[in-house]
Amino acid sequence: MIKRDSAKMDDLERKKALRFQFEGIVDKLGYKFSSDDEIVNDLLDAEVQLEKRFGSPYCPCQGRTNKRSDDMLIVCPCIPFHRKHYDAMKRCWCGLYVHKDVVDPSKLIQIPMSEMRM
Repeated sequence: MIKRDSAKMDDLERKKALRFQFEGIVDKLGYKFSSDDEIVNDLLDAEVQLEKRFGSPYCPCQGRTNKRSDDMLIVCPCIPFHRKHYDAMKRCWCGLYVHKDVVDPSKLIQIPMSEMRM
């Protein structure tokens, strides 16, 4: 019998829980998880670690400011706070979520906020 690292198992269970929780939220917003399983796995791993360190599953691709009002805008899923920007890209900033109609997320690009016409 192989003895498993309980901390690692906790991380795996938390990642599964986050995926289940986020799936219901983003579905209602017209998004889904990217079909790129490697990206999804890596980003959810990073969010688990950020949650353990800071108390919330922050977007691993956006820097925290340590100002609560700003940092709450990057707690995953942050789609509602950046809706126009993400809708223009058809994905969230890190690519964890894509619009439901996206078939190939590798063809989507990031658009810097400075280039957005809102």
